[in-house]
Amino acid sequence: MQGRVQREIDALVEAGAETGVQVAVYRDGGLIVDAVAGVGSGTPIFSFSTGKNVTATLANLLVARGYLTYDSPVVDVWPEFGARGKATATLRHVLTHTVGLPAMPREITPAELPDWSRVCAALAAAEPRWRPGTAMGYHSYTFGYLVGEVARRATGRSMSELLREWITVPLGIEGQLYFAVPEAVLPVLARLDQLEQPAAPGGILAPWESGPSAELGNDPELLKADVPSVCVATAHGLATMYSALLTGKLADSAQLAELTAPAFEGVDQGFGNPARMALGYPIGRIGAPAEEKSAAIGWLGGGGSYAYADPDRGIAFALTKTHLAPNFETALSVAGIVADSH
Repeated sequence: MQGRVQREIDALVEAGAETGVQVAVYRDGGLIVDAVAGVGSGTPIFSFSTGKNVTATLANLLVARGYLTYDSPVVDVWPEFGARGKATATLRHVLTHTVGLPAMPREITPAELPDWSRVCAALAAAEPRWRPGTAMGYHSYTFGYLVGEVARRATGRSMSELLREWITVPLGIEGQLYFAVPEAVLPVLARLDQLEQPAAPGGILAPWESGPSAELGNDPELLKADVPSVCVATAHGLATMYSALLTGKLADSAQLAELTAPAFEGVDQGFGNPARMALGYPIGRIGAPAEEKSAAIGWLGGGGSYAYADPDRGIAFALTKTHLAPNFETALSVAGIVADSH
C-alpha cells in the first residue's frame, strides 16, 4: 500500500495536478503508509474543515473526562447563549450541526474571526434558523466557536490549550496539529496555492464560509488565531489522532461505539444533500459504494483534504495538500487505494 500511494501522489505532483501532498494511514494502531510528494512529511498545512475532526474529538473528550454530557444544555456553561430561542440547545445539537446557527451573523467577516469574544457574543445573540435539534445544516465556521466556547466555559482553557494538553503532547505529535499557530512557526508552514477561487454556491452560507480560499489560508492573522473549525496539520498528525481514538488511547470502547453511532439523519438545509451525522462527524467514507455501508467517520476539508477513522476496519486515514481544488479527486483516488487493499 505504501508503494501504491507513493506512486499515485508522485504522479499527481509530476503532472502538475498537485503541488504538495501528504498521506498517512494507520491500521490497528500501526503506521502502514507515510507518503509525501512535493512537501516535507513534517510540514504543517492549513487544511480548512479537516480541522473539525480535531474539534469534534476534543468535544468528545469533554464528555469522556466528565465535564459535560452529550445532553448538557449549552446554557449550563454559557448562559447568554439561551437568547432568542436557543435555551434548549445541547452539546448533542452542536455536534450534529442541528443547533440552528449554520452561518455567521452578518457582522462577522473573515477579519473578525481572530476576535474570539466578539464572534462568541454575536453567536450568543443570534436567532437560530430552526429550533435546535429539529433540522441539520452544515455549520461551516460557527461549529468551532460553539464547541470552543462551551469547552472554554467548562474547563477554563482555550481550544489550543486543550489540543496541546489532551492530544498533541500525550500522543507525541507536537508541531503537527494546531488551531492557533505560534508566530515563530509561521515561516515553516506550507503555502497554499489556487488557480482560481471557484464560485461558491448560494444559500445560507456567505461565499467565504463555503468556498476555500488560499488567500485566507495563508493569512498570518488567521493562522495565529484560535479558529477551531479549521486547522493547520500534517497528515501524520491527523491520522495519529484518529488511530488513538480507535485504539483506546482517547476513548474507551463504550464511548467509541456511542460517538460513532448515527445521531441525526436528514437533509442538509444549506446544501440539500442527505446528511447522516455521528456525534461530531459525518458518517461514511467518500467514494464508498452504497452497499458497503461504511461506518467511517470524518470530515473533508475545502480544497481537497480529508481525514477519517473506520472502526470496522481499524483504519485511520489522513490526506493534506497544498493545492486547493474545487473537487476531491485526489482524496477519492488515494482513499480508494487504501480501501481496495482491505
